[in-house]
Amino acid sequence: MTEPSTDQARPVIVLFRHDLRLSDNRALAEAVASGRPLVAAFVRDDEAPGGRPIGGARRWWLHHSLVALAQDLKSLGVSLVLRRGEMQAIVASLVEETGADMVVWNRRYDPHGVAADSAMKSTLSAEGIRCLSFDGFLLHEPWSLKTGSGGPYKVYTPFWRALVAMGEPRPPLPVPARLAAFSGKVTTENLADWNLQPTRPDWAGGLAAEWTPGEAGARRRLDDFLSGAIEGYAEGRDFPGIRSTSRLSPHLAHGEISPFQIWHAVRGLKSPSPGDAGKFLAELAWREFSWHLLFHFPHLPTGNFNPRFDAFEWRRDEKSLRLWQKGLTGYPIVDAGMRELWRTGWMHNRVRMVAASFLAKHLLIDWREGERWFWDTLIDADPANNAASWQWVAGSGADAAPYFRVFNPVLQGEKFDPKGVYVREFVPELAKLPDRFLHRPWEANAATLSSAGVKLGATYPVAVVDHQEARQRALAIYNSTRGDE
Repeated sequence: MTEPSTDQARPVIVLFRHDLRLSDNRALAEAVASGRPLVAAFVRDDEAPGGRPIGGARRWWLHHSLVALAQDLKSLGVSLVLRRGEMQAIVASLVEETGADMVVWNRRYDPHGVAADSAMKSTLSAEGIRCLSFDGFLLHEPWSLKTGSGGPYKVYTPFWRALVAMGEPRPPLPVPARLAAFSGKVTTENLADWNLQPTRPDWAGGLAAEWTPGEAGARRRLDDFLSGAIEGYAEGRDFPGIRSTSRLSPHLAHGEISPFQIWHAVRGLKSPSPGDAGKFLAELAWREFSWHLLFHFPHLPTGNFNPRFDAFEWRRDEKSLRLWQKGLTGYPIVDAGMRELWRTGWMHNRVRMVAASFLAKHLLIDWREGERWFWDTLIDADPANNAASWQWVAGSGADAAPYFRVFNPVLQGEKFDPKGVYVREFVPELAKLPDRFLHRPWEANAATLSSAGVKLGATYPVAVVDHQEARQRALAIYNSTRGDE
């Protein structure tokens, strides 16, 4: 082990994980306050036993986010150390290599992260290494919000009320004015060797055109939203054809911005109506609710929250699943959403609900199949939001949508994309259809279809299921699942 000449010279190891930023980073702030030199490290442990490897879209984002973080640290004189492997083993090797006797990090809340960090803290502390962990990913710790009976909230509305009753979250921290770098040599890996960039198929061009990973990109995204789309957000957020949402979710998922920064930035505005600002903060709280659920119910991504669904008769239909994944269901709003997802790594929230409902209720395909597809293709996929939202739509989750709520993809399209702006962008083969037929092309006569260059079954698929028949089938099976409830 490296032996520093004085205790004060021993470095402190700062672990970056889902907090790829310098501002409002409490672990980093604590390291700076210690007065010690820093070893900044990112340990990729998602492929370690028990972890869930991140999906293809998030791999792309992680690559560019780490590039941005490394540049930001370098501007303050500190290099970012990259390592792969089991978290505890990697950190132990960094302690051995640098002589550090202090390790700091911001807490994780997924089952693998909680277990790995708890084991690491126990082992390192027993060896005399000081370990400190901090908040930063959630506004309130999952153990801090409790119902009257002392348990976790399972319904969103009372959760939101309790969160508001907690008072204003702590203010965010600024970027440190300067950092003291560790002068010793530390072994690091080459980011290019991690092969995070896609090769086949290579859709990175579409992602790069749409997104700017990194802390600076997150700040710009927030500023743009607060200076524009937040006005009218409460209503406009449901219309996918207009840029009415913040699109901050991938930045939040990677910790390039904190919920504290977003919350206080919104609270500091003078112009938006209380309804718009309040609705946006309530959406931020849905993310919080999802993470609290995951912390208390770690089986959320893989098991039905409602055990009655364990006996649900999901269909095995690989052909229909592939058609849904490729955006070839014959329902334009669903297909537009699935193609937006493939092209941009993101899907509008209203359309996510419609597409998810279509898979689970029209096709009766297990919600876990959809969760897995979104996990691989969404740049904002996280184990809490993804699983909680899928279970909500399927009816098996906490605070779930009523079992009888089956989104009608035609009416949803006509209500929220009335001029077809969204569908025409992502399903261009229907672009020339009149508005009245855009969401129901099967009702157009032969002359109208021909004039628009549409041939059902050739240029655009025939609907994979009939909505009314699928709805009745779903209700019959859902009713049987309810039993004597």
